[in-house]
Amino acid sequence: MSEQKKTPGRIRGTGTRRRKPSRRHRAKVVTAWTVAGVVVVGGAGLGYAYVTLDGNLSSIDIDAKLGTDRPDDVDDGSQDILVLGSDSRSGDNGKYGADEGAARSDTAMVMHVDKGHKSASVVSIPRDTLIERPACTSDTTDETVPAQHRAMFNTAYEVGGPACAVKTVESMSGIRMDHYIEVDFTGFERLIDELGGVEITTKTAINDSKSHLDLEPGTHTLDGEESLGLVRTRKSVGDGSDLGRIQLQQAFIKALMEQAKSVGVFSSPKKLFGLANAATKAVTTDSGLGSVKELTGFAGGLKGLGAKNVHMVTLPVEYDPADPNRVLPQEKAGRQVWAALRNDLPIPASATEKSAGDKGDAGKVVG
Repeated sequence: MSEQKKTPGRIRGTGTRRRKPSRRHRAKVVTAWTVAGVVVVGGAGLGYAYVTLDGNLSSIDIDAKLGTDRPDDVDDGSQDILVLGSDSRSGDNGKYGADEGAARSDTAMVMHVDKGHKSASVVSIPRDTLIERPACTSDTTDETVPAQHRAMFNTAYEVGGPACAVKTVESMSGIRMDHYIEVDFTGFERLIDELGGVEITTKTAINDSKSHLDLEPGTHTLDGEESLGLVRTRKSVGDGSDLGRIQLQQAFIKALMEQAKSVGVFSSPKKLFGLANAATKAVTTDSGLGSVKELTGFAGGLKGLGAKNVHMVTLPVEYDPADPNRVLPQEKAGRQVWAALRNDLPIPASATEKSAGDKGDAGKVVG
């Protein structure tokens, strides 16, 4: 990911990457959806200050890297987008910890927009899901990385970069990704602050010493730092697991989408430019979205989406009997989820009813 100027963050990551998720991990999913939400809501006006914004964007030619060995490209008007949050510590990301020479996709969501662009289904893939990772070509050495049995999902990005992450998702789902959006999580605080904060209502108190968040029940307008604290929260809500945290993050994303729609970005060029400037600095896309013109056209087609017509689920999983810190895909239920997306249908409730994900009350904490 290219180096970009960012507003210095006020929260720094601690701990190790593998054993104790740090603050940067908690920011990934919400950063990804901050960008996605801003693009969706403000997309029709991204042409403002075109040259400046166009120069912010970074892109990757996923099609050239993957070639023709991919699922069929179904041209029915629907779209499938892989939204990824990486934990690279190079460049400005170094304020979250030392650059260890590799990055992982600690957040991954497949967003399926129906052919009428009236609704969307979002499938979160837990980072610790054990999968059959396909052979990939490294984006740094051009060498072939062999396939691996029982590989953690987030290692695909680590060993092969964005193209390997896309190939892995396509192998799992049988669905060709139309687009790829990767988010630089260091833009999170600035995006939220540019938005003017996000209003949420907490139904129970949240007091989390690790995320430094202390909220009484009630309505709050969270700034960037506080929002980052909320999405880092795990132990103090729900069952304290990563699966529960996904629910909390999804609830926050919906609040974010509604907030973005209410701030009047279309009527305020200054606010629109601030949001667009922050978003385009924070995002890397596939080459099909690698210009403001293309991104504008893409986002303009999605701006009618709101929280009420975006259905979010976690890929059906169960805890690994050999390691409770890992999860395994539920194959039959997973096939139901992917089949629904392929056929442009809603995800049936039966697909997730026996999953370890989407359980508990973490998602009900934020209203």
